Amino acid sequence: MKAVLFDMDGTLVDSEKLWDVSLAALYAELGGQMTPEVRASMVGGSAEDTIRTVYTDLGLDLDPAAMAESSRWLHDYTGELFAAGLPWCDGARELLEELAFEHTPMALVTNTQRALTDQALRSIGTHYFSATVCGDEVPRGKPAPDAYRRAAQLLGVPPTDCLAVEDSVTGTAAAESAGCPVLVVPNDIAVPDGPRRRQVSSLAQVGTADLRVIYRELIARTEEHTA
Repeated sequence: MKAVLFDMDGTLVDSEKLWDVSLAALYAELGGQMTPEVRASMVGGSAEDTIRTVYTDLGLDLDPAAMAESSRWLHDYTGELFAAGLPWCDGARELLEELAFEHTPMALVTNTQRALTDQALRSIGTHYFSATVCGDEVPRGKPAPDAYRRAAQLLGVPPTDCLAVEDSVTGTAAAESAGCPVLVVPNDIAVPDGPRRRQVSSLAQVGTADLRVIYRELIARTEEHTA
């Protein structure tokens, strides 16, 4: 394990609950009401996919200009919520501190757009990460592998030498497609098991030594699975 690649929302900071608030407000602004099922389908998604889901769910015309305006409205609203500070997920800050102490390279890999990510990083701390990759900086957001491949490239490490840490189905699929073994820490939505995935209920359960053991186990399991 030469590097660790972290998702942000729901993995490091418990910001998904703030997205719940802003998405419900957007629905109200557009004259509708969000169901739990639709909200669950958006977790980990890109900004474009989220707005497309909202408009499709409400039966609205997929007009690019209107969708772009709704995206701006949503991100402005969410930014106001982020400005009040973001609560850490259990064990996340301690794990970042341990990895930083050991000089393990880390990257932040998120579908959140750059402006909001930079705002969130004021709460998290930019000093932990050698690279950050946002959803609006790659051709395709998660579940496509582009962001994880880009992060590994920026760190100068092959994706297979990186352990990804994710909370969502979308993010786990992206990391896995890029070639990373994945430590899955589900937030509100269950994530299916797989040969390149190990699940824990909280980052408070793992330290840096545990991450290395998990990485080795997943690499060995992958090799057995493909043999």
